[in-house]
Amino acid sequence: MRLLRVLAAAGVIGLAGVLVWHLTHQPASVAPQVAEHRIVAAPNFTLARLAGSGKVSLRALRGKAVVVNFWASYCGPCKSETPRLASFARRWSGKSVVVVGIDVMEHAKGPGRAFAQRYGATYPLAFDPSGSTVDPWGIGQGTPQTFFVDRRGRIVQHVLGEVTTAALESGVRRALRS
Repeated sequence: MRLLRVLAAAGVIGLAGVLVWHLTHQPASVAPQVAEHRIVAAPNFTLARLAGSGKVSLRALRGKAVVVNFWASYCGPCKSETPRLASFARRWSGKSVVVVGIDVMEHAKGPGRAFAQRYGATYPLAFDPSGSTVDPWGIGQGTPQTFFVDRRGRIVQHVLGEVTTAALESGVRRALRS
């Protein structure tokens, strides 16, 4: 009986240690600074492409203005804004502007691939099934969310919810100016 209590206590201490480690090693979120409209360094990501092989990395896009759009295939507003993002990406192609879509928190690539094809998303799409970008970018309020990253890798504007054409234009112009 004593051995059982010692093992139980060791288990509780071990779990407490894991909890403390987890809480102290969470990635810092940019959400508070972004909410205050402060310019802040964008958290890097390197994610598998939704279709095909290879990876999409924010760091590799340094020197360009980047529109980072977080979405999910089941999200209604995402369905509405994706054709707009696709048109915007085509219009700004070759002008030091890149649109990157991140499919977050889906368990398989199939729904995201079907979504991209149905709504014409031909810009780079990344797949984040584990949600590794959710905490650092502060996506806790759900999708869609769009961030505008300047050439130096800083978030200069954010749209919570469906992004409009006017917001895309103003956000990218701000990213190019910074």
